[in-house]
Amino acid sequence: MTETPGIVITGASGRMGQMLIKTVLDSDKARLVGAVERAGHAWVGQDLGLAMGGSAIGVVVTDDPLEAFSKAQAVIDFTSPEATLAFSKLAAQARAVHVIGTTGMSEAQIAQLEPAARHAVLVRAGNMSLGVNLLVQLTKKVAAALDEDFDIEVIEAHHHHKVDAPSGTALMLGEAAAEGRGVTLSDVSDSGRDGITGARKRGDIGFSAIRGGDIVGEHDVLFAAAGERIVLRHMATDRAIFARGALKAALWGQDKAPGEYDMLDVLGL
Repeated sequence: MTETPGIVITGASGRMGQMLIKTVLDSDKARLVGAVERAGHAWVGQDLGLAMGGSAIGVVVTDDPLEAFSKAQAVIDFTSPEATLAFSKLAAQARAVHVIGTTGMSEAQIAQLEPAARHAVLVRAGNMSLGVNLLVQLTKKVAAALDEDFDIEVIEAHHHHKVDAPSGTALMLGEAAAEGRGVTLSDVSDSGRDGITGARKRGDIGFSAIRGGDIVGEHDVLFAAAGERIVLRHMATDRAIFARGALKAALWGQDKAPGEYDMLDVLGL
């Protein structure tokens, strides 16, 4: 490939969409070739730079994802589960790398991504940052080293606009803890406590969610036993870390065989 890979951003008007756009525009390793918004959105038909309050950049926002994807080598997608499923089919049709940062997907929805991964590269992660993916690995190792005398609690905090809980990152950490212990997360997950819930069950992995203000993302994995606690923590102060990770995934996937990958593959962890 003589040119740098062309990137399309879906959900262009959102907070992550705009951060992704700026990250691609600032990169000398990729080109922004498209921006997608839902039909009827005020940005559709406008130059993207003008829609974002700046100068024209020659990219017009479209509500036709297939047309946009056909010009791209990668699609970066932080939207909604339903939109992501639709985009996965179109990205596979265009043979474009599909980087998915969408959270809140059910197991059934994740399973529906499998056909697309047979035809194109799909990189999906609940969190695209290097630090969080290192935390996932540490969580797995610590959980494997400690027995059920240590209760495990995943505590996460996000801004008040976030619509899903636990966060995708919290679930990644819970899965890592469960894998370390050799159990299935769905069998030991404990979340949404309210009222008289009874004593905590030995071996459960708990989740606590905080929503408020403009918190970008904070995650603690607490291992608590009688007389001692271990806390593994990651704090994000700038969502640009997720955008940089997503772009790294889009570039990494350019020479890979079709299949479903995650950020551990991208980072070689």
